[in-house]
Amino acid sequence: MRQKKWPIVSPTASAIAAIAFLLVGHAWAGGNYKVLHAFGTGKDGAGLWGSLALDSQGNVYGTTSGGGAYGHGTVFKLTLGSKGKWTETVLHSFPSFADDGGGPTDGLILDPAGNLYGTTEGGGDHHSGVVFELAHDSRAESILYNFCAKPKCSDGGSPYAGLVMDKAGDMYGTGYAAFELSPGDDGWKETVLHDFTGQHGDGFQPLAGVILDSVGNVYGTTERGGTDDVGTVYRLRPTSSGWKESVLHSFGAFHDDGQVPGVGALVSDASGNLYGTTSQGGRNTCVDVGCGTVFRLTPGAKGDWKETILYNFADGANGAEPDAGVVMDKAGNLYGTTTAGGTASCGCGVVYKLAPGFNGKWTYTVLHRFTGADGAGPNANLILDDKGNLYGTTTTGGAGGYGVAFELTP
Repeated sequence: MRQKKWPIVSPTASAIAAIAFLLVGHAWAGGNYKVLHAFGTGKDGAGLWGSLALDSQGNVYGTTSGGGAYGHGTVFKLTLGSKGKWTETVLHSFPSFADDGGGPTDGLILDPAGNLYGTTEGGGDHHSGVVFELAHDSRAESILYNFCAKPKCSDGGSPYAGLVMDKAGDMYGTGYAAFELSPGDDGWKETVLHDFTGQHGDGFQPLAGVILDSVGNVYGTTERGGTDDVGTVYRLRPTSSGWKESVLHSFGAFHDDGQVPGVGALVSDASGNLYGTTSQGGRNTCVDVGCGTVFRLTPGAKGDWKETILYNFADGANGAEPDAGVVMDKAGNLYGTTTAGGTASCGCGVVYKLAPGFNGKWTYTVLHRFTGADGAGPNANLILDDKGNLYGTTTTGGAGGYGVAFELTP
């Protein structure tokens, strides 16, 4: 899978000391940035690779890939109390890879009843990950599906990304394949929508999650495969004879095109345009590879899609290597993070904004530069609340050394 992922283990004093080089100086943050919780103290979890989720009361939910009571990761809840202080509650510590999932690397979704759903990259009956549910009333865990239950792991496996849910309660995600999980009287049934082969222009390694449109089409990216083996954007469309894949764009299509899409999901606007990032490629070079791009795909009248590069990252203060995708506010502004660049002393990444302007030009603004003490290496899509506040995570850094959950008001 993704080679640049850093291993996460249970925090210890020696491990925290080993990454103390990240905690340089004082945290750079304006009045709009706030750390909600710094992980790595006690058994509260370690390493945040996924997005956060919000409920209707403003509580924040997420996962850690390591730490917790057993060292295999947690599901946590952050609650806002008096005087603006947030309190963390560990809802679930994954006990073992053999009997349970372990190492969740993305966030959670909530259904209307408040039940939580997520995936783990490892663990389960076949050691290839699971889909799990935490009940709203008791937070008891149920394993809804164990991957690699079919011969040659033809049902997919090792899901890096999380899930999305449609109005009928069906859930969609990716592992080695794109899949659908449907509830029934006999439990949950998995259907493989597409098995990515990397052959004949098909994508390969669909690490990012998927999004749905209003008619049930599924959209996502693959990190590899395509014409030049540097990734694709794809659509899966339901038909009477099954699901049909269309590759909407193969990256590397021209000299300065992006390469290797990030692990964050795409976002769509009201016109059906798709927005995302590539962690490499583009016009500028960072350590022998491109620094990455933000792109838009626009549907044409004849079923073709046109790519436009909205921003080329360059190494330095403005950030580089956007592993996460982008989110869009009501005004059409895009927000995202980079894993590298920012402060010269740390290069721990930034939070940025892209604002649409006249004549198709976009304005890039850095909203926050991470210093290590306030988090480092954000890897997941941001989320927006109804007031326009941004919430996100970092994989490492912070007071405990193992990542933070943060809030930022643009």
